[in-house]
Amino acid sequence: MLEFGSIAKKVFGTVNDRRVRATRPLIARINAMEPEFEALSDEQIVARTEEFRKRIAAGESLDDILPEAFANCREAGR
Repeated sequence: MLEFGSIAKKVFGTVNDRRVRATRPLIARINAMEPEFEALSDEQIVARTEEFRKRIAAGESLDDILPEAFANCREAGR
């Protein structure tokens, strides 16, 4: 006989499965920005980083800039 926990796990997935599923929309937004950020020069990537700092100082939330900042960071690492 199956326990409640194993039934719930089959229906809802593990905690990790749910966390991964919750991040998929954010990852899709970041991936959609890839062509834009691939086209940037190294200098433009650095300039975008400074732009993010200014936007945060102006009151924009970290959640608002997260997709752009992550796409920028990923491109800087290439």
